[in-house]
Amino acid sequence: MNWLTTIKEFESYLKIERSLSVNSVEAYEDDMYKLYQFIQFKYPELNPEKVTLKILQEFILWINELGMSARSQARVLSGIRAFYKYLIMEDLIDSSPAELLEFPRIGRKLPEFLSITEIDNLIAAIDLSKAEGHRNRAILETLYSCGLRVSELVNLKISHIYFDDGFIKVMGKGSKERLVPISPKAIKEINNYKISYRNHIAIAKGHEDFLFLNRRGKKLTRVMIFTIIKGLATKIGLQKTISPHTFRHSFATHLVEGGADLRAVQEMLGHESIITTEIYTHLDREYLRDAIIRFHPRS
Repeated sequence: MNWLTTIKEFESYLKIERSLSVNSVEAYEDDMYKLYQFIQFKYPELNPEKVTLKILQEFILWINELGMSARSQARVLSGIRAFYKYLIMEDLIDSSPAELLEFPRIGRKLPEFLSITEIDNLIAAIDLSKAEGHRNRAILETLYSCGLRVSELVNLKISHIYFDDGFIKVMGKGSKERLVPISPKAIKEINNYKISYRNHIAIAKGHEDFLFLNRRGKKLTRVMIFTIIKGLATKIGLQKTISPHTFRHSFATHLVEGGADLRAVQEMLGHESIITTEIYTHLDREYLRDAIIRFHPRS
């Protein structure tokens, strides 16, 4: 069994059978190449089916000594486990050497979020005299209004916006669709952007249905969204380290602080597990205290 060929076949399985996003597939592929590099360095004659638990433990020690964080180590371990489960499924091995690998202990990291005032200040800092001003304002309002991932934002299509109903259809991780409410403010900014910018540019072939476009008429990249937000943060002197994902965290935090049901927030964010959504309750202890007082039978 050849390492590079097997990794490529694993990648195809993730794309075709698991329907994972390009970013997820690349992350798994990156994890496997780390293991491959280690094997080439220490055991160059070793094929995937000959790897043992002891060798994988050596690999974990190696990436730890390279300075990789516990969270990154855990992600790499997940990739390796998925790889060996795939080999079992394909009847290439009988058991997984990764099954008994222990995950490093990870402290739960609370996400950075913005206050409503900080969000308003960022949006107010956008220069509407520039051609892309209304577009950038629509981008920030949509990120905050809908709690989108940056990949979901850049791939948002006009045909998936239902203004009359107040919803947008989002293509999330693993090509899973969900309907998310969109605020009247975001709808207004999108319409302003279409009138003042989008309707006046030559749209590139194949990009006609994408909502947010650059001046060449092509859909925006993830990097461009990062650049827009970083520039605005610098402009207002914001001391927090923020990214497009910060708007998603802020969306969820403000909903939870306002008393929104966690299951509803889970649906809007497109989280598979409620456990992922529950992190936002840690950001507001008052909300937790009030919830316990209101709903616990002994309160």
